[in-house]
Amino acid sequence: MSDQYQAERTVTAVFEQESQVDTAIRRLLDRGVSRDHISVMGRNFQSDTRIAGFISKRDVILGGLRSGAIFGSLFGSFLSLLSGVGVLFIPFVGPVVAAGPIGAVLLGAASGAIAGSAGAGLVSVFMAMGMPEDQATLYQTRLQAGEFVVMVEVPADRTGEYQLLLESVGGKDIHTDAAALPHPCSGECSGPEDLSPEIRAHLSPEAQTVFISRYNAILTEVNDPAKAEQAAWETIQKQFDEDETGVWSKAKVVA
Repeated sequence: MSDQYQAERTVTAVFEQESQVDTAIRRLLDRGVSRDHISVMGRNFQSDTRIAGFISKRDVILGGLRSGAIFGSLFGSFLSLLSGVGVLFIPFVGPVVAAGPIGAVLLGAASGAIAGSAGAGLVSVFMAMGMPEDQATLYQTRLQAGEFVVMVEVPADRTGEYQLLLESVGGKDIHTDAAALPHPCSGECSGPEDLSPEIRAHLSPEAQTVFISRYNAILTEVNDPAKAEQAAWETIQKQFDEDETGVWSKAKVVA
């Protein structure tokens, strides 16, 4: 990928068929988009799957994701090209396959919105990303109907190019958000200021230090941001409990 590529906007589209999603992802990769900037969600993938586990907790997305299950297994076909794949439970939608950085968004950035929404599902997630409520509701409805949602993070001056690309392979209801999905750090985290504001807001100062240490250690080993973030969240879950506001701040007492 070119050093000039800056993920500044998120372009989202709906596809009716899995084959269209396959084509879209391959064309995005061919165009130079990193797998770390492509996300897919859907219910009815036909690929042969090996799922690490199916988890739900309090009927909220948060619990299943923080188990680590979402990043545990790769699926066949094009999904294995993306940065992380797993199964999660979404209120009003059911079990959904999520691949790419949208899993990290569900894991950290939108957690407070989901936990406080009494099960509003993906509408809360999308709105926390800045999407209008009517558009967010549309995407949740289309997923519930068995269609697929593709999200790609692109440079601001190339949004039109990628909108046309998605449309040319069958994308519908295309929407562009004025921000990329939050990622924990751009490369190695040198300190809390490198964390995205959304993730930082859900970690106490002590938890931020633990998160960064684990994230950097795994990133050095595998050079995979998705796996590094999954490992960091797993460590947070082991060492901390959430307070009443959804912030991981209560250090667990080891017996």
